[in-house]
Amino acid sequence: MITNISNHSTRILIIDDDEDDFFITSDLIRQIPDNNFKIDWCYNYDQALQSIIHGGYDIYFVDYRLGIKTGLDLLKEVCAKGCEEPIVLLTGKGNKVIDVEAMQVGATDYLIKSELSVEKLERCIRYSLERTNSLKKIKSNERKYRNIFEHSKDAVFILDSSLVFQDMNEATNKLLGYSKDELKGKSFFELLTNNNHIAAFKKAANGEEIKDDLEIELLTKDRDIRNCIISITNENVDGEKLQFQGFVHDITNLKKAEKANLQIEKLAAAGRLVRTLAHEVRNPLNNINMSVEQLKNEVNEDLSFYLHIIYKNSNRINDLIKELLDFSKPGDLVFEKKSLQSIMDKTIAQALDRIILKHINLQLRYDSVPAEILADEKKLSIAFLNMLINAVESMEENTGKLTIEISHHNSQHVVSIADNGCGIPPENLSRLFEPYFTSKRNGVGLGLVSTLNIIKSHKGNIEVQSKPNEGTTFNVLFPNAALAG
Repeated sequence: MITNISNHSTRILIIDDDEDDFFITSDLIRQIPDNNFKIDWCYNYDQALQSIIHGGYDIYFVDYRLGIKTGLDLLKEVCAKGCEEPIVLLTGKGNKVIDVEAMQVGATDYLIKSELSVEKLERCIRYSLERTNSLKKIKSNERKYRNIFEHSKDAVFILDSSLVFQDMNEATNKLLGYSKDELKGKSFFELLTNNNHIAAFKKAANGEEIKDDLEIELLTKDRDIRNCIISITNENVDGEKLQFQGFVHDITNLKKAEKANLQIEKLAAAGRLVRTLAHEVRNPLNNINMSVEQLKNEVNEDLSFYLHIIYKNSNRINDLIKELLDFSKPGDLVFEKKSLQSIMDKTIAQALDRIILKHINLQLRYDSVPAEILADEKKLSIAFLNMLINAVESMEENTGKLTIEISHHNSQHVVSIADNGCGIPPENLSRLFEPYFTSKRNGVGLGLVSTLNIIKSHKGNIEVQSKPNEGTTFNVLFPNAALAG
């Protein structure tokens, strides 16, 4: 039973099974100068437990002895349920063991009844309320910043002095593909792919500050590379232990979009140039051909030989112009719902002689479900064939391995063409789809440009990964026909 004694604003509940002790304690509290207290009494353990759990009081004084249970038992129960209000433990005699245990469990203070005084109670109440208010503010800030930490869309993590993961938010796990348990204890160095970045972070581990944000590549659990911007700071914990806080923003999709836009701009610029040149060259070329036709019947046999050379080479120039125009614009495409597996099988049949002659090990990995897209089968087969021929030509005879995979990821169909050939140097990788750029001795530099043009006309995209002397992988991404339609 809870008995109301007065009507003041600072609410105090005294939990004591001895009514005389309650009166003594409450009288001392009332003698505090300028008091503004509302004091209630509770002598039942279970009612006291419910009162504390449901709140309603600013501070609790709890006697150590509460029938068959103790104030420590009550203290443990309410602290386990998240009580944040100050609880002061009262006892008849001083006991250091109880004192220490009470403070460890969560008591704000520990007082001996025989030593109570107005001054002690005033100090105890003032200190307990101030301390509790401070702790509540700290916990509130902690919850606020923990909420920011946990729900940030950017990866946020903490590393120790050796750059080993200690804590991280969910976005970090999602970005890297590791669970929290897998990342804890893992070195940040294991995720870096660039030697220059490894050197920079080694300096950081030795105490050197990284002042500017860095653009880095991180290796995920699935061995994918993510382009990221990282901001990292360090601080000394407890005055001596170095700790790092990392903030990572994933810019992989942004980089892909930038690369795709750049490819489109290059193709558009090259297309405009080709059409202008074709127009300017074809006019005089037509005049040359008309003149040759006119002179055929007016010259002798010796001179007609030279006219034939002129005519033959003008036709060659005309064919070259036609080829350039075909590259700049794939022409009219007829889209139908087609299976990528079917188109790829027909394309492989066209390249099979080359594959067999070089004794290349061909491996096919297709989804059992047809990967259907809206496609111009003839044009798309040309694009696939260009990539297959490049792969075959890059590999050594008898040791080549060509893997073609068709799969489905994130609402997209992915065609992967991977070889173990000579690879592409990093300086050439960014220029791969530039018109007229080629590393082949007799190449024109239009094959992959035409391929990209065809893929773009199918609303697709091409991603290339390559390492010199290890091989190259072309990943071609197409929208699902069901979604595209």
